[in-house]
Parts: sequence; C-alpha cells; structure tokens
Amino acid sequence: MAAAGTASVQIIALAQTLVLAHLLSPSEIGVFAAGTFLTAFVMVFSQSSLSQALIQRRTDIEDAAETVFWATLASGALLSGLLLATSPVLSLIFGSTQVGAVAAVSSGTVLLTSLLAVPDALMQRAFQFKRRIIVDPANALAFATVSITLAATGFGVWSMVAGYYAAVGVSVIAAWWLAGWLPFRGRFRVALWRELATFSLPLLIDGVVERAVEAAEVVIVGNRLDTAALGNYRNGRKLSFLPVVAIVQVCSYVLFPAFATIAGEPDRLKRGFLRALTWMWLAVVPASALLGATGEAVVVLLLGHEWRGAGQLVEVMAGVGMGFALMSVCAEAMKGAGRPHLLYWMSGVGALTMVPLLLILVHHGLWGVGLALSTSALATGLTGLILSRRVVGVSRGELARCLVPPLLAGVLAAVAVGLLEHMILHASERGVAAGLGLVVAEAFAFGVLYLGVLQLISPSSLAPVWSALRRA
Repeated sequence: MAAAGTASVQIIALAQTLVLAHLLSPSEIGVFAAGTFLTAFVMVFSQSSLSQALIQRRTDIEDAAETVFWATLASGALLSGLLLATSPVLSLIFGSTQVGAVAAVSSGTVLLTSLLAVPDALMQRAFQFKRRIIVDPANALAFATVSITLAATGFGVWSMVAGYYAAVGVSVIAAWWLAGWLPFRGRFRVALWRELATFSLPLLIDGVVERAVEAAEVVIVGNRLDTAALGNYRNGRKLSFLPVVAIVQVCSYVLFPAFATIAGEPDRLKRGFLRALTWMWLAVVPASALLGATGEAVVVLLLGHEWRGAGQLVEVMAGVGMGFALMSVCAEAMKGAGRPHLLYWMSGVGALTMVPLLLILVHHGLWGVGLALSTSALATGLTGLILSRRVVGVSRGELARCLVPPLLAGVLAAVAVGLLEHMILHASERGVAAGLGLVVAEAFAFGVLYLGVLQLISPSSLAPVWSALRRA
C-alpha cells in the first residue's frame, strides 16, 4: 500500500516537473528554489523530530500527542515570523528582490506544516497506510494542478508558490480527517516534553545539519554560478531522486515503527535489518546505475536541450541514491533500537564532506556539484553501516555478501550501457520518439546485463527475488 501511494506521487511529480519545465524558464524555477530553501530548512524544527519521538514512544500516548501538538505549533508560529522578518537577507544573498518576495510569501507554509506532526506520527506508528495512499498523492496532485494552471496563465514563479500553499493545505485537511485525532484529549506536560525532546534531540540535530547542507548547496550553486544553473540544479536533483526517494520512502515509512517494535528481540532485529538492506540495495543499485548511464539523454528528451545541465547532473548523482539507501536503513535501525545519538556521526560526516567538496568542485559547473553530492552521500552511508553494524550485530562478511555483488553488477552494466549511449547511439541528439525508443532499448539491455552478471557472480543474491516472484 505504501508503494502504491508513493508510485502515484512520483508519477504526478514527474508529470508536473515535465510540464513546468516547458512553461517556466530555468531562471524562474531557480528563483523559487532560492526563495524557499530556508522554508524547508526550518521545517525540521517545527515538525519532524518530536513526531519521531511520538512514533517510538510506548506509554502515555495521549499526553505525548498533546505535548507534541502544542510544542510544534508554537515553534511553527515562531519560525514563520522569523522567516518573514529575514526574507530581505535572501534578496541580498542572491542579488534578486524577487527571491526575497518569494521567501516572505512562502513563510506561512511552516506554520501550516507544523499541524501535520501529530496526525502523521499517529498514523505511522499504527501502520496506517492512509498517509501514503491518500494524503501524499493529494499533496502532489494539489501542487501540480495549481502550479501548472497558474503557470499556463502567466503567473511565472508565483504559480509554484501558490501550488506550495495548496499542497500543504490539502495535506493538513486530509491528515486530520484520516487520523481521527483531536487536541485536548490529553495533557501538555513539561516533564513529558523533556523526555520526548531528549530522544528527539539527535534527530533534530541530524535534520538541521541535513537541511543546512541542502541550504548551502542552493547558496553556493546560486551564488557561484547563476539562477539558470540553480534551476537546472533543482530539476536535475529532483529527477535523480525520483526513483530513489520512491524506494526509500516506501521502506523507511514501514521500517522505523517495525524496528521500534522488535528492538527488544536481537535475533529478529538482525534478520529484519539484513532483509531490509538486501531488498533496498537490490532496488536502488540498478535504478541509480541506469540513471548514471542514460540520465542526460532522458532529461534532454523529456525537458528540452536547455535542460542538458540537469541531465548531466542526474548522471553524476548516481552515487547519491546508493548512499541514501544505506543511510535510510541504518538510521531507521538506530532510531528503532533507541540509539538515535549515533546519528550525530552520520550528520558530521555528511556536513564535513559535502560543503568542502562543493566549494572545491563547483567551478567545474553542475558536473562538479553532482560529484560532490555523490561522494558525500556514499561516505555518509558507509558511516551508517559501520555504526548500525554494532547496534544490530551483523558481521562484515554478512554485509559484504549483501552489498558487493549487486554493486559490481550495477557498475559493470552501467559502464557498458553508458559507453553505448555516449559513444554510439547518442539518443539525446535524435527526435523525441526515436530517442526515447533507444533509451528503452538501453534500459532493457541494462536489465539483462545486470541480472546476468549478478546471477553469474552471486546466484544467492537473486534468490529472494525469484522466491518473491514465485509467491506473487
């Protein structure tokens, strides 16, 4: 059910990205990215960390929900006001008054988003997948409908701002309706807030560091390059994350409450961790490797030649998906086992690798930006593996048997198909229909090579896939 909901979101998001890319210029999309990056940054304060503590909690649920609701609402109101007051600073950073105006108008979404914390957390901790099959698709559809309609009638960057508000508003209404929760059923307790805050502090810091790094990416790209490059960066980053985010969101939505439930059973936790890691890796590696081989062709054929920079970014960001897959499984295991403080190490590695690498490589253009993103994500994912290995009790040999064969098969298949595309076929230089036909053929060839190599070097790696297909 989570997969079905996420798939519908990704389909809507892809369609919306393709349509807006033809209605808006890279500069207009770059202005939106610059004007809203701080909004995404501060949302981690108003929603995510305390809601994670509510998912993990096993006692005093009504009082905990009441406490989280009022704490997140207060922080959301405070942060919205802070964003509104500081919006002129963005105009100075990016040299555009429109960026500051977008930031000011978008600041209210932080307050609205804080209203999602408790309903979302209660649905996730109870494995209620209405969040995935109703709320998320409704959010994506609202943004797509409003932004495309207004962009087509000439509202420019403001069409995306209006879509942003529509998406958040629809999410709030749907989440409260589906969760069936109302405030004033419990008591706000300062002592309980301290308990929840103690658990959530590492998650808050991890979220702050992650958002700060993303904000640094936007500032560095927009400042060292230009708004057109920033628009290419935004769309390229978004497209490269589509398959990976779909896989990661499906798994992580289930893994955290599942790991929290079985944390007291070490053998079961270990088996669950290895099973989750195996499936995540088998799904993400071929998806990321295929994008690394054909990403530029796909983006140019779908969006147009002015978006070639986004396509180059997609190809070089192939390592990001693999790093995020490792981060996702490891982080959910550490949180579920009650060891969220270990996330400090992952946050530190991510920040200490991303920003310096980006500053060093940004003068190479979007290619350098993608290389910095991939290198940092892989380093952070490997750090998570080292940390979670001690928490769940898996050996190095078990991890190697799980991860190495699919990685080798994916790299070999990507190299072969990438050489075929860039040296012989050149699908991006052909007509849309002919070019997409070649890309489909390349994807088929990639799949055959990937499965063939994996079956040859490690037949046991594909055993879960064949077993699942037989059961299906």
